[in-house]
Amino acid sequence: MQDADVNFAISKLGDCRIPSPMKGVQFVSDDEQVLYHGNLKEVEAIIKDGKTPPYFEMAGPREKIYFDPSKLKCGIVTCGGLCPGLNDVIRAMVLSLYHHYGVRKVFGFRYGYEGLTYRYGHEPLELNPDEVNDIHQRGGTILGSSRGPQEVSEMVDTLEQMNIGLLFTLGGDGTLRGAQAIAEEVGRRGLKIGVIGIPKTIDNDISYIHQSFGFATAVSEATEAIYSAHAEAEGARNGIGLVKLMGRQSGFIAAYATLANSDVNFCLVPEVPFTLEAFLQALKKRLESRRHAVVVAAEGAGQDLLQAGAERDASGNIKLGDIGIFLRDQINDYFKKVGMEASLKYIDPSYTIRSMPANPHDSAFCLILGHNAVHAGLAGRTGMVVANWRGEFTHVPIAAAVSQRKQIDPKGRLWTGVISTTGQARELV
Repeated sequence: MQDADVNFAISKLGDCRIPSPMKGVQFVSDDEQVLYHGNLKEVEAIIKDGKTPPYFEMAGPREKIYFDPSKLKCGIVTCGGLCPGLNDVIRAMVLSLYHHYGVRKVFGFRYGYEGLTYRYGHEPLELNPDEVNDIHQRGGTILGSSRGPQEVSEMVDTLEQMNIGLLFTLGGDGTLRGAQAIAEEVGRRGLKIGVIGIPKTIDNDISYIHQSFGFATAVSEATEAIYSAHAEAEGARNGIGLVKLMGRQSGFIAAYATLANSDVNFCLVPEVPFTLEAFLQALKKRLESRRHAVVVAAEGAGQDLLQAGAERDASGNIKLGDIGIFLRDQINDYFKKVGMEASLKYIDPSYTIRSMPANPHDSAFCLILGHNAVHAGLAGRTGMVVANWRGEFTHVPIAAAVSQRKQIDPKGRLWTGVISTTGQARELV
């Protein structure tokens, strides 16, 4: 599907007739949009073809809302792996629901989608301003999390039995697909329950979303790991610092951390294949000329070189082979065979980064995402994810967000910047 043909229309539960209780704010009208294309030539070409340039609905508070806040009950669920900023978003939504709209019943469903089924016996946590007072200072999620799908009918049963009007889901691709399935089941039953997604993926790999929360913190912390790897590499003759970072199918963390630290000499990402022979020869050449090297590898890089099977985890993701351990062993074996002494230090900060509290940039970002998720939900939107695009906050249909994986374009400006910074060959094959 071409981007110009993607449907960005947002579903609504009904007409908004209730005046918003918010005062003194800049309201957004429903006819305010954010263009998808930022290049004037692309927009002109679409218009010349007789089409309307694609656009997103702009996020923000509306003058009229759909739900009566005094009667509304909301639910929040966090799914998938941990990510910096989860507690920040939870807090922002609870405070916005409570103070902006006067909603008094907000439930946190425990341990991901498990909390929405009867099978596990997880009691919902009632959330209020006191409960979330200082949670933004902690990493992780006060609600707990889990991976894997649950029975959609059972989850909607829970929402219906508890009289939940709005469900907020914090998660990545799998979580959003689950949210889409919930919204579809809600529609089949003719229920008036809104489903709003908030993009939580540390890999920053959700389509039509410029950035997901937690990504900025991950890049910042990854940069610290690279500093350490560089210090270790420089501290030894023929020193090699090897850092494995998150990024199953998209290497954005590795790429941006490389740009943030110009000491990286090789950046390996899932989107750009490489051969072991070409990489090792290039690494040897680097050591011969400079006596040290820093290698950054995204966890999904080079999977074709490993004997990884088709086994899947609870979320349905193919279990990856460990590229970090593989490269560590292959590099050590290679230099032994060629009779060249090398000192390799391997760093894997993945789980340390995932459990970190959000940095100031992410904290502010999470606050605005949380507020805009609440504004969208109260205005009767459903089946959508709150996002940001070209400096504006937007609404994106979940169907569009999960339609394809966002990845680095090997011919694009980002990867060109990485190549220019590291000095590595564009193709290590």
